[in-house]
Amino acid sequence: MSNRRPGRAAVTGIGVIAPNGLRTDAYWKSVSEGLAVLDLVGREGCGHLPLRVAGEVRAFDPAALIEDRFLVQTDRFSHFAMAAAALALDDAGLGGDPAEPFSIGVVTAAGSGGGEFGQRELQKLWGRGSKFVGPYQSIAWFYAASTGQISIRSGLKGPCGVVASDEAGGLDSLAHASRAVRRGTDVMVVGAAEAPLAPYSMVCQLGYPELSTLDDPDRAYRPFTEKACGFVPAEGGALLVVEDESRARDRGVPVRAIVAGHAATFTGASRWAESREGLARAIRGALDEAGCAPEEIDVVFADAMGVPEADRAEALAIADALGAHGTRVPVTAPKTGIGRAYCAAPVLDTVAAVLAMEHGQVPPTPNVFDICHDIDLVMSRARPAELRTALVLSRGLMGSNAALVVRRGDDSAR
Repeated sequence: MSNRRPGRAAVTGIGVIAPNGLRTDAYWKSVSEGLAVLDLVGREGCGHLPLRVAGEVRAFDPAALIEDRFLVQTDRFSHFAMAAAALALDDAGLGGDPAEPFSIGVVTAAGSGGGEFGQRELQKLWGRGSKFVGPYQSIAWFYAASTGQISIRSGLKGPCGVVASDEAGGLDSLAHASRAVRRGTDVMVVGAAEAPLAPYSMVCQLGYPELSTLDDPDRAYRPFTEKACGFVPAEGGALLVVEDESRARDRGVPVRAIVAGHAATFTGASRWAESREGLARAIRGALDEAGCAPEEIDVVFADAMGVPEADRAEALAIADALGAHGTRVPVTAPKTGIGRAYCAAPVLDTVAAVLAMEHGQVPPTPNVFDICHDIDLVMSRARPAELRTALVLSRGLMGSNAALVVRRGDDSAR
């Protein structure tokens, strides 16, 4: 921790491991072109389950990116997180051994932990006996595993934490990191990665009434339409480097965005009508913290649950919080092309928001062509626009609501 007076929290590094791209540039190319990569689930042991469609990270080879000593003690969700964290640190010019390890912390969000690792070890327990269970079973499944392994692997000894929550926890982790920076921590590595497509994890998800069980990838996840029938899950995620803005400028690295405001509320599991008020309050709270007027929002990255009642509540919440501007502002949901990666979903949306502001275009919402709500949903192709401020929304199946305001780095209000 430095003696510098804490300033604003700036995004200086991004790392992405997603179904539509294993690096940030590949992810943005797919998102900006509106490519949909949803497909029938191909994971071993899942073919008989009623969950048919998901967003899989198919070309990921953890052995090519992560050392063996970490691979044997970690689950797939931590493999994604470690790989994305390394990409983000390199992007921020902070790769290699840190000069001041106690000035860099880590916070991640996780909704389910290491299901694949846990399933494998429990099968050994019941099939062969306790002597065949590996020693890392005690830690690999744990929600905080990714935070711990990122900090150990990269030698980061600053404040660390984990948000064990539902989907909105991804935005909450960004708020934790930005507030740590404003309290004086120089740098935070923050984000989320999930791996919910192992058989055990998928069986657990079947209890969600919001889950889509259609077997047509083009129709299984179509929020804001009359044919909305739920969401499809995804794996992967994103990690960001968030640091003190003045420190970043002193280092001479680009400030890609400013984490300007955040707020969260809770309205209860599957109470989608009530989420209207909760989400609207979160939006107003995020705007207040950012010192941002509703008319300043240039694009909204929607939660896009894909459940008719939930979609209606979100559209109304946007109008409630933004007023007349809520029916005019461009809204997008690029996650319809890759699925909802639980806690990682809004972090991937935040990355898309930062890149949208950098490239001056609102990405489209794949597989959605006709809507039945009063929002300006961007469909079919990207829409050119000057974007200075973005609003990212998220709701969780257990009832959390969150909103995040991010501003473009080069012309945010000083």
